[in-house]
Amino acid sequence: MGVVDPEKDFVPPSFTVKELRDCIPKHCFERNTLRSFSYIAYDLCGVAALAFCASYIHALPVYLQALAWIAYWVCQGVVCTGLWVIAHECGHGAFSPSRSVNNITGWILHSALLVPYYAWRHTHSQHHKNTANINRDEVFVPRTKSFRGLNDKPSTPSWRLDTVFEESPMYHVAKVIAQSLFGWPLYLYRNASGPKYARGASHFNPKSVLFRSDQAWQIIASDIGLAITALVLVYASFVWSVGAVVRFYGVPYLMVNFWLVSITYLQHSSPRVPHYNDDEWTFLRGALCTIDHDYGWVLNTCLHHINDSHVAHHVFSLMPHYHAVEATKHLKAKLGKYYYHNDTNFLVALYRTMRYCQFVDDTGSVLFYRNTSVPKVE
Repeated sequence: MGVVDPEKDFVPPSFTVKELRDCIPKHCFERNTLRSFSYIAYDLCGVAALAFCASYIHALPVYLQALAWIAYWVCQGVVCTGLWVIAHECGHGAFSPSRSVNNITGWILHSALLVPYYAWRHTHSQHHKNTANINRDEVFVPRTKSFRGLNDKPSTPSWRLDTVFEESPMYHVAKVIAQSLFGWPLYLYRNASGPKYARGASHFNPKSVLFRSDQAWQIIASDIGLAITALVLVYASFVWSVGAVVRFYGVPYLMVNFWLVSITYLQHSSPRVPHYNDDEWTFLRGALCTIDHDYGWVLNTCLHHINDSHVAHHVFSLMPHYHAVEATKHLKAKLGKYYYHNDTNFLVALYRTMRYCQFVDDTGSVLFYRNTSVPKVE
């Protein structure tokens, strides 16, 4: 979080996309379909191995079974999030030079994870095209002070740590848990955290304001994918049991939600990083309002580096993940102070961001997060 004022003398970056592209080796932009499929095979082997091990949990002593299930849920959630990331890469066209390969693979993987592939792909594309635009971004758009009904409250810069809050720490912990577990379904069903123009819109409705009329059949295809997965889960419930489906699939699904929402939230919310109004926003300025996070070698690898090379991904979304780490090193050197990175512990960062980043002011060209805390009394 830091104690340095990021707003003092802040000047928006003036790089061009060509400048940044030229600083990255050309091979980083090359897509290899076979290599991409190898990561799917890697993840599926992990899913199968974990499920196989979990099938023997019942043979453990009773006092170890609960711990074993928790370990399975955490690990399976991480591995399945890796599959989600690969499908995300398909949506960008970074998985393969072939559009058909991208879409078929992405549809299968995302459908299996109860994600409406084409619907998500369309709104996610708008997120990339409008990142950090206070009016047009699609995810984790900061709410204004007046929208939150806080006009009679203080407006304290979120980078200040020498303040106290009315709310207890547990209030913010509860918000983190609720957002992490249920934020993704709420986003799909009613566009929670989305922009003003589409609040309440559904990713499952072909006639939603989120989509053009010519995209209706793609949204229907997304819904069909979800229906197939739902039918498979119902069938599995009859064959094994509802409890078995919940244990083997349901809880890991919630863990995927946790990782997906939490990673995205931290990538686009920080006291140090601004959002822009239309008069100051450009595509590249918005793309650079992204924060890389290092979760350690194991998680970075399992998550296919979506968390620690996300700046590169936002600037060049066609770049495959297996080149993004190398590209990040070059971008970091080129961007200097405009490269945002956070090494704070993942859970600590979640709590602090939720606590300190509450709203932005209603007016202004460059907007930093604020909160309602007050200075400590010495």
